[in-house]
Amino acid sequence: MNAQELDFSDIAPYDDSCFAEHISKMVKEPGFEHAVRWVLPDIEYDDFVRLLKSCRGKRDFQTNVMGRFLENLESGTTSGITSTGIENIDPAKAYSFISNHRDIVLDASFINLCFIRKGIKTSEVAIGDNLLIYDWITHLVRLNGSFIVKRNLPTRQALDAAKQLSGYIHHAITKKNESIWIAQRQGRAKDSSDHTQESVIKMLGLAGGGSLASNLEELNILPVAISYEFDPNDYLKAREWLLKHRDPEFKKSQHDDLFSMETGLLGHKGRVHIAFSSCISPLVKGMEGETDKQEIVRLVCRHIDCGIHVGYKIFPINYVAYDKAFDSDMYADRYSPEEAESVTAYVEGQLDKVDVPGITAQERNFMRTYMYTMYANPLRNKLLAAGYC
Repeated sequence: MNAQELDFSDIAPYDDSCFAEHISKMVKEPGFEHAVRWVLPDIEYDDFVRLLKSCRGKRDFQTNVMGRFLENLESGTTSGITSTGIENIDPAKAYSFISNHRDIVLDASFINLCFIRKGIKTSEVAIGDNLLIYDWITHLVRLNGSFIVKRNLPTRQALDAAKQLSGYIHHAITKKNESIWIAQRQGRAKDSSDHTQESVIKMLGLAGGGSLASNLEELNILPVAISYEFDPNDYLKAREWLLKHRDPEFKKSQHDDLFSMETGLLGHKGRVHIAFSSCISPLVKGMEGETDKQEIVRLVCRHIDCGIHVGYKIFPINYVAYDKAFDSDMYADRYSPEEAESVTAYVEGQLDKVDVPGITAQERNFMRTYMYTMYANPLRNKLLAAGYC
């Protein structure tokens, strides 16, 4: 089944022709008003609604609403966003930007903020339907150019959903000339050790009508590395590790997902760096004669991982955490004693936020080691990548 035969209406971003209709629905929902007043406490809600209703389409919405919001978020929750490699992007082409996944909401948003600042067309963004807890969230993300990834389906439905998703991505790239963003894996890497899931690449290769290599080649895959100095959700990840350690069947609730989204949005992130690699289509084209599909998938994953791992920005906390996690002094010359003390105080302060009753000294030590490993892994993977990329 090719992309032309598939119906994308239930997963695609809203078309500009129905923009006003969906904004009108969204602003009437009490949950949306509550969220706006929580995230933007200084704004007059009625003025904000008038701004929303003045938007005539996605470009207006992303530039006049989301762009301003992200600028405020940058100044209030980060020490600045920097980028490298953006010159690797041809503004006339559409790309599949594939990045590591740190924050539920902000990874793609900060990438798009870089594009807005450079006058480059923003990308459409993949978002899991598990996060669409309320109707207003669905309206908001689809107004903002997101397309929906259906999750937790029975096997047969999951295959149909994967074909539909792949078809839409190929349609966006080759027919609409719209870039897309998708994470390299489903869900965030809780330990910040980022590796591309083969299932993501297999899904991307389902549509296109040609061989696996040619299907992937036409998507213009471009790896992107996102580095946050501090992860506001680090203690929540440690908390989840502890709860799963106590009960292997533990699963996060919808409230947990909402709280993670809120914490990621409003928590302090320190410096943020986004590194754009180069498009790997020429490398994928070289696989055209390869008949082993599994080998093609493995190689594509490796090229994406290389682009991401090499692009990491390493901060003092990563060097300190590496030495703490692996009981070494290998990077003692990369940070001062004051920086080491600051990292220790930060980690202990984050662990103090874990609201699980009856934490033993041993469990706290396990969480401490987990958190140091979480901050050490980007450096560790960058070191390993230097040997094989």
